Amino acid sequence: MNAQPLPVALADVLARGDVWRGDTLASLPESAIPSGHAELDAELPGGGWPRGNLTEILVDRGSVGEMSLLLPALARLSADGGWLALVAPPWLPHAPAWAAAGVAPERLVVVKAGKSVGWSVEQLLASGGFAGVLAWPEANISARALRRLQVAAEGRPVFACLWRSTVAAEVPSPAPLRVVLNSAADDGELSVRIIKRRGRPVSRPLALSIPRPVQFAGRNSRAVAGPALSLVAARGPAAAPVADGAGPAARVERF
Repeated sequence: MNAQPLPVALADVLARGDVWRGDTLASLPESAIPSGHAELDAELPGGGWPRGNLTEILVDRGSVGEMSLLLPALARLSADGGWLALVAPPWLPHAPAWAAAGVAPERLVVVKAGKSVGWSVEQLLASGGFAGVLAWPEANISARALRRLQVAAEGRPVFACLWRSTVAAEVPSPAPLRVVLNSAADDGELSVRIIKRRGRPVSRPLALSIPRPVQFAGRNSRAVAGPALSLVAARGPAAAPVADGAGPAARVERF
């Protein structure tokens, strides 16, 4: 039997960039931020990290180059004049290292959200003032809270990323893109496994060359050498309370 051509109207719909079929990758190039790694971009829908949707990066421990993976994208957003927010990060950012990596410290804010990570992220996304929002939610964040974050991010010109444990990979999530990170067998490489994306499944993990943070001497600090991106335990400037009367208070620091 000869296949019947699709009706013109349906064919036109399927040709749109914001409509995807299960056996193909979604294509939203105007919404994607190049990752700086051609092999990864080839597997990311739209050819880069997505704007307007929630992304989850799942990793169990630090110092595997996880922040450096986002370095090119964050630097691009910063170079375009965008503001970046880190919500409840496990370490405060080492401003000189981020600046050397191409991220403008004066447009980087850290929100100490306590138990209000989800609410804080929603407020940042709703504000429309940030090009990138990275957050470290509590381990027991609910499915309802994740759905709220996906809805809050949907359609907005912002890269919204949650950092979670790899244990979360066993639990469904509304995030359209989910990536698991581990150390690769070869030194200096990061294993990147895409476990969920819009389109066909990824057949194998990627091994990417990523700069690793270098441990400096210091009892309570971690730092980096060169362009590698890391977080450092340090005291930042005086924090100012910020809150919306409808929700809990948070604290924000600028560098």
